[in-house]
Amino acid sequence: MLPSPVLVIGTGLIGGSLGLALGGAGVEVHVQDVSPGTTSLAVELGVGRVRRADDADPALVVVAAPPDVAAALVAQALEAHPEALVVDVASVKRVVLEDLRARAAAGELTADDLSRYLGTHPMAGREVSGVIAARADLFLGRPFVICPHEGTRRGAVARLRQIATELGSLPVVMEAARHDEAVARVSHAPQVLASLLATGLLEAEEQALELSGQGLRDTTRIAASDPRLWVEILGANARALLPVLGDMQERLAGVADALSTMQGDPDPAVGSRRELARLIADGNRGVARIPGKHGSGTDAFATVSVMVPDSPGELARLLTETGQIGVNLEDLHLEHSLGQRVGVAHIAVIPSHEDLLTRELARRGWSVLEG
Repeated sequence: MLPSPVLVIGTGLIGGSLGLALGGAGVEVHVQDVSPGTTSLAVELGVGRVRRADDADPALVVVAAPPDVAAALVAQALEAHPEALVVDVASVKRVVLEDLRARAAAGELTADDLSRYLGTHPMAGREVSGVIAARADLFLGRPFVICPHEGTRRGAVARLRQIATELGSLPVVMEAARHDEAVARVSHAPQVLASLLATGLLEAEEQALELSGQGLRDTTRIAASDPRLWVEILGANARALLPVLGDMQERLAGVADALSTMQGDPDPAVGSRRELARLIADGNRGVARIPGKHGSGTDAFATVSVMVPDSPGELARLLTETGQIGVNLEDLHLEHSLGQRVGVAHIAVIPSHEDLLTRELARRGWSVLEG
């Protein structure tokens, strides 16, 4: 039922992971990359094989490239493969579509060409990049955004929905501009803030860094992302990102003003305390809106916290025994600092399974934390 063969142009993390996932679903995958070395590595890792002259034309071409070059590669693919559906997976959609529309207006593409283009964005990634980091399960449970335009060919959206479902993703259809506004808030602004926070660590003394806990690790994890890629992403989505950062800048200024008022004042104005309380409370309400594994808020799950010895195989044993008990793990959060003998695994489960998991893990010798 899936289109085959599929040509993946650009074999980095996303292109490589798509190739692995599609290949695992029985699709014949061909790979192409501007770097011969990257192409060879992708082949060696099982992403796909290099297309031969006698191969059938691709039914689907996936352009996995940054926003600044995605439109040019899509245009080339539309010309080279006149029967194929061509999609890009760049993390910004409006600039790619606008570029292709401009090429069509200039006569470089026909209306039929443009009808075979569809913007997509699988909302998955890692803080590490490159095909060496590719994983076939990268898209499991993640949104797969599909951005049709007014000229999109009939059936194209349905075909991409089918592919997204096969990858284990959750297909979401939305306009390109709305997509860019959404990712500005949920992806691009967090990247900027994480990088700013991590940059502040450059001035920290070694003794201060030794006090680092899980909160710092959680909030700076994505600061390890590829600078070259993110320069292109942030620049391409500046139109949507600037208002979001402007709002955050105003809120941060309000917090700074409140702290300035409270500094050295044993009885600061009530308004200063209210400003800080409002920030924390608004943050509580915001984080409660983040969907869980099945699209529900985080409060839809109960959390069972278990002490895990810092020894090889202990976490795997915990997860295995959770499955043996018959409880489905909805989410997992680990809390562990260097040098500690134990960590804490926070296991999210549906509320009706909380008592069962707590009781059975304790019976098997695990230390389950109360509260």
